[in-house]
Amino acid sequence: MNQLEKNLQELGQKIVENNHWRQRRCFNLIPSENTPSLLVKLCEISDPSGRYAEHKTALKKERQALDGSGALKGNQVYYYQGTEFIFEVEEKLKEEFGKYISASEVEARTISGQMANEVVFKAMVKFLSAGKEGFPKLTDTGRMATVMNNNLNFGGHLSAQPFGALFNFVEGAVVNFPLTENNLYKTDVDKMLELVDQNRPPLIVFGKSMFLHQEPVAQMREFIDKTADYNPVVMYDAAHVMGILGPHFQDPLDEGADVVTGSTHKTFFGPQRGIVAANMPKGSDKRKLWTEINGRTFPGSTSNHHLGTMLALLAATMEMNFFKDEYQKQVVSNAKAFAKACAKHGIPVEGGEEDGYTDTHQVLIRVSQFADGKEIATRLEENNVVTNYQALPDDATFYHPSGIRMGVPEMTRFGMKEADFDNLARLLADIIIHNKNVGDEVAEYRKQFSKMQYCLGTEETMRIAPAIFESIFPGPTAWGTYEGPSIGTK
Repeated sequence: MNQLEKNLQELGQKIVENNHWRQRRCFNLIPSENTPSLLVKLCEISDPSGRYAEHKTALKKERQALDGSGALKGNQVYYYQGTEFIFEVEEKLKEEFGKYISASEVEARTISGQMANEVVFKAMVKFLSAGKEGFPKLTDTGRMATVMNNNLNFGGHLSAQPFGALFNFVEGAVVNFPLTENNLYKTDVDKMLELVDQNRPPLIVFGKSMFLHQEPVAQMREFIDKTADYNPVVMYDAAHVMGILGPHFQDPLDEGADVVTGSTHKTFFGPQRGIVAANMPKGSDKRKLWTEINGRTFPGSTSNHHLGTMLALLAATMEMNFFKDEYQKQVVSNAKAFAKACAKHGIPVEGGEEDGYTDTHQVLIRVSQFADGKEIATRLEENNVVTNYQALPDDATFYHPSGIRMGVPEMTRFGMKEADFDNLARLLADIIIHNKNVGDEVAEYRKQFSKMQYCLGTEETMRIAPAIFESIFPGPTAWGTYEGPSIGTK
């Protein structure tokens, strides 16, 4: 065995050990994570993962010049050959995701939620720079005068902060959504509308990373529609809740958001990517914003838009569209049950008991009376429960957090129901309150939840997977030699 083989064998063993721990021995409760299905993972490592497919919308004169050249696919000009399959995948992904979120426009090339947000911020500046009648003006420095968003200390997403993706696009301090006195995780709608009227921000950004309740999109839209001289862009960052958008939580585009952004690997159980969606058809007063979003995606932010994960996202979106109602209903129900169970077992739960603690996939607990949040998170990990520590609204610093943030999507996909989360809450109480070592009991309990649901079943997957695997690595493998019909060949 040479040194390379030895080093890679050691790495391989560590990979196997980590896979066994994360997938079979521990409960993953990090709300920003999920496990894609086997078929989605196989799509991710297929041939497109090493390819390029740069393209942009061709201007009319470009379409005339390129007609018949092979570079033109639809109204897109492609700069690489061998992209026919990728073109089909991307068009199908836009169709499937548009169906999922009820959007007429989808930009599928962003590779993270943060990039999706930055693309919109760039497009906003370009869009407003034209000085279109009826829209807020930029400052003399070419930036937005202000933006309204959620405060980082109260759960706002980092990418919508001036020191995040907003860095180069806003002139002054942002205006934060005001919160209700009895629940610091809900927006005070009346005060919000007063602040909007006073500050007239050109961009309003809903969405959080500490996301327990609905955002007041409909109330904002009603106010804007009644205000004749004010036409801002309402954006909804759905990074955390993308997989539960719809009747079981909220539907931001239907409620009046202009554009929805987000990542595709949290509640939405796809690979790690970003997405932008909107209803801005031709003739819309914001249509030019959509064309700027396209242009700021490529060539503004991407070159290689990670074609392997794009193919995987198509497969995941097909799964989501098939299982959407069943999956979303169970995620929301599990989260509510988990929050109530934690409270029942003596763990303080944030979000307001009178509000049911949560309307999303997240459960937020306060642990400072037992130990620092970082210490509790470490203790949980040592007992095979993976979470993340979280500063709560009244914390003085992120370095000494009082909270633990948890989510139920991944374990919901592995078959957990409401009563199962009650038992898990009991184990959490043993770890957090009583400082017991119950790691073996947790690992044993995890064995009951090993079969992934809300995706193509194992039997159906195994009718497809060998052909995909053999096409990537031909010859006999652990899958066996594929002897089925040819798939995807011409």
